[in-house]
Amino acid sequence: MSVDRGAVVVGAGVAGVACAVELVRAGVPVQVRERGHVCGGRMASKRFAGRPADIGAAYFTVSDTDFAAVVDTWRAAGLVREWTDTFQSYDTNGRHEVPGPMRYAAPRGLRSLVEHLAAPLPVTVDRLVLSVGPGPTVDGERVGAVALAMPGPQAALLLDPALADATRVVQAQTWSPSLAAVLRFRSRHWAAFHGAFVNDHPVLSLVCDDGDRRGDDAPVLVAHTVPEFAARHLAQPTAAGPAIAQAVRDLLGLHEEAADVHVHRWTYAKPAGDTTGGTCHLDADGIGLAGDAFGKPRVQSAWRSGRDLGRALAARLG
Repeated sequence: MSVDRGAVVVGAGVAGVACAVELVRAGVPVQVRERGHVCGGRMASKRFAGRPADIGAAYFTVSDTDFAAVVDTWRAAGLVREWTDTFQSYDTNGRHEVPGPMRYAAPRGLRSLVEHLAAPLPVTVDRLVLSVGPGPTVDGERVGAVALAMPGPQAALLLDPALADATRVVQAQTWSPSLAAVLRFRSRHWAAFHGAFVNDHPVLSLVCDDGDRRGDDAPVLVAHTVPEFAARHLAQPTAAGPAIAQAVRDLLGLHEEAADVHVHRWTYAKPAGDTTGGTCHLDADGIGLAGDAFGKPRVQSAWRSGRDLGRALAARLG
């Protein structure tokens, strides 16, 4: 498909896919290029012993009317379920319950939701983009516009320095790392809980009961680490597995060791603050930027950012 008058979307996470959906809806030629093997981005799921575990976003919440309509399509397809509106919280005062908004989970993994949105789109996986230049161009190919739906530091690696406006925006973004550890046990031997926020801890920030989250009661926990711990282990994330597993056992009072621990590295796990203004960015060079850096670090924010960029690009390309 020629896109010299259309758009190339780089990144098939929820922001990139939402952007492409709007372009297709407006009749704009579009290609989505994803460097990974699958869609999903940080709504990542990986299979262990035949079942998925969420290793990126832990859940999502809904407050936007338009996003709620998307969630309704996922619900109609049997892809999402209401999970819980109550988490545990661990802090210096011990453990207590924290009420909040309804958190949604996906029995097949959150990645399945992005794949559902992407089903009608022209997505090419295992397609590494190396450069975005004036024109604009993508790897030397002239296009009508480019949408970069990825963390700013990754976008910065692609941008020609001559694209000063987009470069300025991505360089203003700051991101923090995290490690996600999937701990598979032989049996469920912990007190019932959905998920737990962990405050002021040297290793942990969040622990989720993945069997409860997925609804199959599998003896699987997923732990997310604080940025400081992750930063010390980015070079060799697997080596952090024993420390994370021990921290989870200590937190929950578990006597049984995990039968298997898998650690996934997120160098750019979460935007550290909204320094962008607006829900997305589109400059005079035809370079668009989208993702949850344009707002709170939420699935909903990423979707809305991509949706808004797609609409802006469609209006530009006519």
